Amino acid sequence: MNIDDLEWQSRTLGGISPRLVTMLVDRGEVELLVQAASERGEWFCAQAAARELSRAGEAERALDVLEPFIEAGWNRARLERAEVLFEAGRVQQALDAVRPDEEGLASEWVCHDFAELLAKAGRLDEAITVLTPHLDREWILSTLVELTESQGRDEQVLELIAPRAQRARSARGEERRGLNPSNAQDLQAQVLERAGRVDEAVRILGADIAAGHFVVQNTLIAYAELLRRHGCLGELRVLGTGEGAGETLAFYARALEDDGQADEAEAVLRRFIAAAEYPDQFRWPLIELLGRQGRIEEAVEVGRPTFDYHDACLFEGIIHLLHEAGRLDDALTLLDERSAEFVEEHSSWFSSNRIWLLGEAGRHEGALAYAETLPPDMYGLTVSKAWILEEMGRLEEALTLLRADTELRPSEVAELLIRHGRAAEAIAGMPSLAEQHAASRRRDAVMQADRGPDDPPF
Repeated sequence: MNIDDLEWQSRTLGGISPRLVTMLVDRGEVELLVQAASERGEWFCAQAAARELSRAGEAERALDVLEPFIEAGWNRARLERAEVLFEAGRVQQALDAVRPDEEGLASEWVCHDFAELLAKAGRLDEAITVLTPHLDREWILSTLVELTESQGRDEQVLELIAPRAQRARSARGEERRGLNPSNAQDLQAQVLERAGRVDEAVRILGADIAAGHFVVQNTLIAYAELLRRHGCLGELRVLGTGEGAGETLAFYARALEDDGQADEAEAVLRRFIAAAEYPDQFRWPLIELLGRQGRIEEAVEVGRPTFDYHDACLFEGIIHLLHEAGRLDDALTLLDERSAEFVEEHSSWFSSNRIWLLGEAGRHEGALAYAETLPPDMYGLTVSKAWILEEMGRLEEALTLLRADTELRPSEVAELLIRHGRAAEAIAGMPSLAEQHAASRRRDAVMQADRGPDDPPF
């Protein structure tokens, strides 16, 4: 077991990925996960196996699965061990297993994990104390709010948030650049709301928005969502039709629809589309509204002016809307109406979507015939063809096709095998974690060589 390989796996979701692991868990393949953890050093398998064994009351087996990773120095395994101990009722032992030392207390990640465990143990005061030195980090401040929900600590949390919210609303000019935590005003309103002080939340956040005293657009969105949740149509109309309409008009329109005023919602959106300098940002909310009403043809026409755009193109969204409505032939017709220039510029996207729609429509032979007209090295073509073959029940042909494409991730073959009850074969056919990591390094070296020594890595 190699820490570098584990770090690569965690960073890139390589090896036996969380997606594959979830498929194995869903099919009850816990013993296969245990085996992969033990024999292949696969972290995601070990993590899932430990959790499943713990839920089944097999704490000692779960701990045995994790022990080699702990011995190798993999800190995430230490946290999983604490979770297993906690679920087994060994609470103090669990806390001691991850209690941070002085160095750990300086790490927001270590403190976050320890605080979560403390909160689960009902030791909320200690959890808050552990988090407090790191509350200028947005995600830690969010964690504080999450851990204290429905715990009777809203006043205490508001006291901790208040100076940070004030710092955000008071920032001017260069002070606003990179200010942390930028979400303090949003979270202040959220805690006031859950404490039953909705009017106060609306008043405070509304004043900040009106004065422009906020740092990020998420605060504007949070205010719009707050107003919509509480049916504040008057305030939402001012917000949604004002300077921030690009971000908030959709919330006003949805609130009108929720209030039984769908016609007014539609009218407002159409007015902005007709009059705005950049109208396309208002098209998708109208498309969604029309879609909910079953007015699919009208929804398509709203999106049509954008279909040939390089940016703000709503074509893919319309294709999926038609798919969800079961109108596959209409979606195919729209695809086939695209110009030769469009198809050339978006060749892999166009082709994969055309094969997908033909397959969804049950036109498998037509999908394969179309695929044969495409360049064999087109991105995504192998996977699309294999899916069609799988849908036709031609599993071995699909597997042969995937295995022959050396550019594909090995997980493509594994997923197909797992879906068809051949999980052990899927895992046995996967390259080892070390082999995948080595292949990744070789690819990175080739890419760097192609870029040249003076080019940036990204």
